[in-house]
Formats: sequence, C-alpha cells, structure tokens
Amino acid sequence: MRPKKLSRAQKRQTREKEDDYINDLESRAIEGASNEGTSLFEDLPMSSKTQKGKSDISEALAKSNFVEMTEIQKKSIPLALARKDVLGAAKTGSGKTLAFLVPVLEILYREKWTPLDGLGALVISPTRELALQIFNVLCKIGRNHAFSAGLVIGGKNVEEEQVRLTRMNILICTPGRLLQHMDQTAGFDCSNLKVLVLDEADRILDMGFKKDVNAIIANLPNIRQTLLFSATQTKSVKDLARLSLKDPEYVAVHEKADYSTPKSLSQHYMECELPQKLDMLYSFIKSHLKTKALVFVSSCKQVRFIYETFTKMQLGVPILHLHGKQKQMKRIEIFEKFMKTPSSYLFCTDIAARGLDFPAVDWVIQLDCPEDTDTYIHRVGRTARYDAVGKGLLLLLPSELKIVDKLKEKKVPIEQIHAKPNKKMSVAKQLQLFCFQDPEMKNLGQKAFRSYVRSIYLQKDKEVFKFDDLPLEDFAEALGLPGAPIIKYAKKKTDKNMAWGLRNIIEQQESSKDGAASDSNDDDASKDTTAAEKAAATKAKTKTKVDRMFQRKNDGILADHYQRLVAHSDSEGDEGDFLTIKRANHDLEDGGDSDEADDDLEASDSKANPVKVIAINPDTNLPVVVPNIPAHLMTKKQINRAKEKIIKNTRNTKVVFDDDGNAQSPYELKDDKEFRKEGAINDLVESYTREAKSHMEEADVADRAVEKERRRQKRLLKKQREREAMGDFRDDPVVVLGGPGSEDEIEYHDSIRKRGYGGESGSDDYGSGSDENISPASTKPRKDQKRPVKKARVLEIAEAPETLQDQEELALRILQSS
Repeated sequence: MRPKKLSRAQKRQTREKEDDYINDLESRAIEGASNEGTSLFEDLPMSSKTQKGKSDISEALAKSNFVEMTEIQKKSIPLALARKDVLGAAKTGSGKTLAFLVPVLEILYREKWTPLDGLGALVISPTRELALQIFNVLCKIGRNHAFSAGLVIGGKNVEEEQVRLTRMNILICTPGRLLQHMDQTAGFDCSNLKVLVLDEADRILDMGFKKDVNAIIANLPNIRQTLLFSATQTKSVKDLARLSLKDPEYVAVHEKADYSTPKSLSQHYMECELPQKLDMLYSFIKSHLKTKALVFVSSCKQVRFIYETFTKMQLGVPILHLHGKQKQMKRIEIFEKFMKTPSSYLFCTDIAARGLDFPAVDWVIQLDCPEDTDTYIHRVGRTARYDAVGKGLLLLLPSELKIVDKLKEKKVPIEQIHAKPNKKMSVAKQLQLFCFQDPEMKNLGQKAFRSYVRSIYLQKDKEVFKFDDLPLEDFAEALGLPGAPIIKYAKKKTDKNMAWGLRNIIEQQESSKDGAASDSNDDDASKDTTAAEKAAATKAKTKTKVDRMFQRKNDGILADHYQRLVAHSDSEGDEGDFLTIKRANHDLEDGGDSDEADDDLEASDSKANPVKVIAINPDTNLPVVVPNIPAHLMTKKQINRAKEKIIKNTRNTKVVFDDDGNAQSPYELKDDKEFRKEGAINDLVESYTREAKSHMEEADVADRAVEKERRRQKRLLKKQREREAMGDFRDDPVVVLGGPGSEDEIEYHDSIRKRGYGGESGSDDYGSGSDENISPASTKPRKDQKRPVKKARVLEIAEAPETLQDQEELALRILQSS
C-alpha cells in the first residue's frame, strides 16, 4: 500500500521532533566528551540508524568476544562526537576503523546532510587495499543512513569516477587519485567539508606523500574537524601545523603499556646468513603446510621471483603474491582470495603492512629486515588481531642484529630462536636448474638480486644495514645465478662540475699508492719463490665453467639472457645506474688474474688505467678523459657518453694559425691595465657600441640591396618560365619591342628571316602592332622541310616598360593574346 501523504502540520511536527532529537544528541555528545566511563556502544550519544548498522558488526564479531568498545574506541569516539580534533594511536587490530567511521556518520547526520550538499567527509588511506577495507566497513554500519559514499582509488576508470564524484557525501580515497580529481574533475568542490580523516596518518604525512598531502590540504577549508589514527602516531609540530589542527586531543591508549604490540603475539628472530634465507623459508613452509602466513620482502621483484620459483616446486600449499606493480583488479582478487583460504602463504611487500585486516593469520614472516621499528610493528600487526593468537618470525643477517636492541627500546618483546638442523633443506640446486632451463627465470633472478642490493644500499640506518658486509657472490649463487650481475654506481650530485672520470683517476692513484705499499711488504715474504714456481702456479690455476663463459671472445653467439651478465649489461637500464659491483674471480688458489688477462696487454692496461686523458680543457683546467676500454669491448652507451663528454669539455676551444703556423686564439683579450689606461670603461663601451651600430647599419643597407636584387631576379626568372610554357611558342618567347620602326624591331625581324619564320617566301608579313592584326605564319610545312617550323608572335608597344606595374600589365596582355 502506498503511504499516506502527510499534511503540512504533520510534516512540521516531524521536523521539529527530529530537530529536538538532534539537539539532544549534540548536547549529550558535548557532555560525554569528558566522561570516560562508557564502555558500550549503546551508551554513546548515537542515532538509531548508526546503532542498527553497528549492531550488525557487533554480531559478526561476537565470536571474537568483541562486544564492548576497545580502549581506542572508548576514548576517541566521545571526543570525536564532541567535534574535537583527535590524534589516536593504538596497537594494531584494536578497532581504529570504527573509531573514526562512527563519528563521521553521526556528524553528518546532525548537520542534516543530503546528497545535494556535496562532499561532507573525506577519508584518506595510504594504500588501495586499506581504502577498500574501510569502504566495506562503511557500507555495513552506514546502510541505514541516506548518505552517498564513494571509493576513489587508482587502477579504475577515471571518467566513470568523474561522473559520480560530484554527488558523493563521504569519499574514501588514496592521495594520488584524490589529487588527480581535484585537478581534472569539473564541479568537484571540497569547500563545505566537515570532517577529514587520515588513516595510518604517520605513513601519509611522511616524505612519500608530502607533495600530494600539501596540495590536498591547500584545497580544503581551514574550518573543519580532523581525525588522525595510526598504530605509530606522529607528534611533529610541522605535521600538525600543515593540517591546521586546533587544540587536538592526543589519545594514546597503549602509551603506558608494557609492550607496544598485542599481548597474544609471540615474536621471535633468527640469525641467518643471506645465501640461506630462501632455504630457511622453504624449510619453514614444508614444515607448516596447514598454516596461513604472510611473508614480507623488501621489493616487488623479489616477491615475483620467490613466487615463480616456489610455485614450480609444488610445495603442497596455495601460494599467492601481492605487490604494487600489479593491476588493481588483480590485487583485489588476490586480497579476497587470501582472506577466504584457510591455509596459504602470501608473499608481499610493505603494501600489505598497514591497516589490512586478514582473518586468522597464524604467522607473519619477515624475510628481509624492516627499515625501522615502526615498519616492524605494522608488519607483525597483521596477526594477533583483536584477541586472537599470532606468531611473528624475523630473519636477520649477522650485521643486522642491531635492530633487536632498537625493538626492545620500542617495548617490543622479541626472543631469539634457532632452527632444528634436521628440518633444514636446500633449494639452491633447484633454483639453479630453473635459471638454466628458463631464461626468463634467470632474468627475474637478476632483477631480484639488483633490487635487494639497491634496497640495502639506499637504507638510511647504516648501523643496521651494512652494505659492505653483504656476501654478494654467495647470494647470487643461492638464487641460481652463475655470478653476481654487474651493477653501476651512480655519480653523486656533488660531482656534476667535475670532469668525467677525474674522480676515478684520483681513486686509482690512491689505490696504486696503497698497492705499492702492500707490494713492498709482500716482496719480503716472497723472496724464496722462484720464477719457475710462479709460472707453474699460474698454469695450475683451475677455471670454472662460469669463468670460461665470461672470458669467451665470441660472446656474440650467446643468448640474450647471457648478454645481461657480461659487461654490456649496463645498457639494460632496468634498475637504474646506482652502483657497480665487480664480479669476483672464481679461482681456487690466490684469486689472481686469469691467464688470458695476463697475456692481453691491452686489457691489463685498461685495468690499470680505467680512463685515458686525451686533452686538457683550457677553460676549466681539467682533463678530458674517455674510458680506456678496448673498442671491441665498449658498448654503444659508453661510446656515446665518451663522444658527448669530449664535445662538452672541448667546446669554445677553437684555435687559428698564423702565417708561421703557430696556434693562437681567435679572440685575443687586452691586458686589464692597458685597457683601463685608454679611458673610462663606460665611454669605451659607448664608443664601441656606436661603432658596432654604424657598422651594422651599413651592413644592413648592403644586405637590403642584395635581397632586393635577388627578389628581382627571382621575379624575372618566374616570368621567363611562364612565357616558355605558353602554347606552341615555348622555344621562342614573345619579344617586346620598343615600337614600330625601332632598331629593336628591325633586328628582331632580321633574326626571324634568318631562322625561317614567317610566310613561305619569308616576307615581312606582320601586323601594325595591335593584337587583332597579329598574323602567325602558316602551320603547313614546305615540301623541302622535314618538320614544321615554329613561329613567333610579335607584340609592339609604344614605350618600353620601366616600372614593375608596367611589366605586370604587359604580361597580362600577352596572356590574353594567347
């Protein structure tokens, strides 16, 4: 049945009742801001619509004994309902999502917000998966409200989002896509915004999102309510000033707790060498097949390599991978699949370290050391959610054990454990077989190697991440590679004014001095060694297959994936040129140079002198150098760089030679003192300016005359071509005479008679000069002629043309007569 229409009085009564209800909620919220004794959602000053939506979630979480509000919800929601700015910090899995979504719904409800009022609340998340999770929770608790909500994240169609964006009341988004809509979407207005929420605020406010956040804040009104939530909250004055917070309430419920991680989370770390990490991971998976676990690594390419290789091994448990280089729909599919599977392993980067609520995760394994303690807390927080039990395992290199002390300072209880020897298994031979059989797998291994080395090299905490202590050759062998891929060092910005290769010369000189000092000490210890013994020892050196492959002269026959391993792999450009690692020799004895390198004088010279000085730049007094590499070993990239450097450093060094053959500069400068003796500088400048100006004016007049003559000749040539193209008389152009009886006329008709033009008798049969009396000769050939003779037309004028206008009129008459 259709509902009855209400009268005006009834409508007015309904509005008044709703206004009284909202005013009552507002007053209760202000009074309840100082009351911390509330522990149930029902006791909060919330509308009935929010209570109904919240009850659905409470029923869903009842199995986890999540009936009452958590500590962060108990302290932050009353403050947020009282329209105060809140900075909330709580442990992972403590229910921060509800702590800001409930106030968002309530504040818009009290403002009587409608779809016509535009954007009222904005929730910004650092990752797409977290934004999707927040949106799903909002749909559940706010389904009884009349607000329109939207999800704006990367990887989706921008045009479809633009159509619907202007009608959204609550928007959940990532910073990059939000800024894109602010710049491109017409009608997208944020001037009426009431609530701004930053989830994982410390990640959003750091350097990775600094530019985007500054641009977004500039488009938002200053008068608004701001809510910041994270497991590791920031107190930086600069960050708070950027957000225009006014008297914010800092809520840190676990700040005085004994531990900064959940009590139900047991955390352990294990000391492990770098080449044994994959062996340890493989052994763990084989011994925990009925486990749901997250495995964190430092880069996307490592994730893909481990996923591809472990999938081929058929471990007996589902394996998934999640990283930022995947497309959005693929990421959502993997995210949902991992949530539904009871036992599986998800290899991922730090993209899954923040805010994501994976149900029933048993283990969190950190294969690579986190960059700081906050990252560790967020990673390990994917397990032991709410009151569930979870375990964490951190694999550390011997050089990375310093982070354990930092974790303990951060109130993280972590203990060391050791692996059982009988459970260890090795996968190095399997990986080597995969790389040998599949070139693409080898390419993935090289990229994984480079990305890991790059991540360690760029870490800020040098006390924990010690690049020089990495066993790179052994690590490459553990990945199944025949040798460590070559990586180039990038030049620092401070070296941009230094000639190319000059730094290498200085370093080479210093190393040669150190080498000379060490050689002098070694000579004393090797006096008893004869030359014959040295030669025998050199012949006795054993070469591996890898050495033979790298020392082959006909390297052009190698496949593409082998080309990436030799010296010209620096042109690959996949990872960027940031550092160079020389591949160590695989000799079994003292690790000296190979036999071929000793016999090759050119190669040894290039090793001793990595660059060759070809000239000295007179402007900078720096040497101009090129790589001292044999031509057949230089890549196109090295050749082009050398050419560009030579051109750049030898620019403006032109010289001229006098009569005696002596080189001198084309521009000789006077001595400063002699120049000043000639007079005041300003007077000299003015006189030089006047002379130059007069010279330029004279040159300009000459140039104008030349240009005028060139244009005249061009016009005459054009008319000559037009005349040649007229009818059957292209060989004999129309001749303009000076008038009847003139000398030009007589000479012209004499030439006609000599050439055989005119009538059959060669008479002077022509008109009086008018166009109507022009009588061309007969076109019939004479009997003694083999071909018809072409005739000429004669046009007489009273006066010869003098101006350009006369010439144009004459040309028109000629065209009309034809």
